[in-house]
Amino acid sequence: MKTQMLTRDQLDQAAAFIRQGELVSFPTETVYGLGADATNEAAVKKVYAAKGRPSDNPLIVTVSSEEMVKKYAANISEDAQKLIDKFWPGSLTMIFNLKPNVLSKAVTGGLSTAAFRFPKNQLTLDLITKAGVPIVGPSANTSGKPSPTTAQHVFHDLNGKIAAILDDGPTTVGVESTVLDMSVETPSILRPGAVTKADIEAVIHRNVMDERHHVGTDQTPKAPGMKYKHYAPNAQVYIVDPDDSWLDVAKWIEKHPQPIGVMAFDNIISSIDWPMNAQIITLGSNSRTASHDLFADLREFDNHPEIKIIFTQGLKPSGIAEAYMNRLNKSAGQMHFKQL
Repeated sequence: MKTQMLTRDQLDQAAAFIRQGELVSFPTETVYGLGADATNEAAVKKVYAAKGRPSDNPLIVTVSSEEMVKKYAANISEDAQKLIDKFWPGSLTMIFNLKPNVLSKAVTGGLSTAAFRFPKNQLTLDLITKAGVPIVGPSANTSGKPSPTTAQHVFHDLNGKIAAILDDGPTTVGVESTVLDMSVETPSILRPGAVTKADIEAVIHRNVMDERHHVGTDQTPKAPGMKYKHYAPNAQVYIVDPDDSWLDVAKWIEKHPQPIGVMAFDNIISSIDWPMNAQIITLGSNSRTASHDLFADLREFDNHPEIKIIFTQGLKPSGIAEAYMNRLNKSAGQMHFKQL
């Protein structure tokens, strides 16, 4: 299969591919997704095959209207409606109970719930509307690798495995959406993102649980990223915690002659006399730029196979930095500089 790179002017072709049961990568404000007709079981199964994704890892359903959600969701609570009004379109995915037999087990992982997302990207909303169906929307990468934030990242991972990539330039947020479980009595965050716990509580005026945990081998996760290794580049990532000394990191690098990757804020990069074998990429100046750049920077090091270790700046998990640290911890497999 030849993967086509499509532009905004070729939206009709992208929608035709979806209706034909083919796979099309689509842009959102967070990361690029891998789209297939969510009502076509055969098309959905192609997504798992293209990504190499475990079949018990449920897929997010991406929609272009509230009405499309209500066709499948069993009920939308008053709190959920408040969140829809505030954050949709945007970086909040919500899990609802489903009406009976409305979506394939290939979408839900066999659960009676599904996660719904209304992205803030007009090109993708137009794609879904033209296709006339909701589309599944996992990240458009090889399973376990850093999520794609450009069309070129998708092409690198999935060229020859999908019909097309709809290119709308780099994404603006850089980490996947917040996943909020609204199918339970107390709303629970299963994956942090740009919409924070404080943001949600300010709208619904009640406490929200933080239910992020590792799912056992015999359990089906309710949301992506809860069970399997994610976001890992080829090199081993080590987190440099806020209380670690970057001068100690530089000294460690100097003692090891092989090329070593470094990802840190501008002020840290400029404050240290780095050894020649340090290969440095900036994370910008704050948690928002770090979140935006994280996946792209990890992917950049994959272009340098001689680099086997990457030291990456850890942040105190507050606001969007919580989403950043969630992804970084998974990328590093919980490995820290102080463990060396």
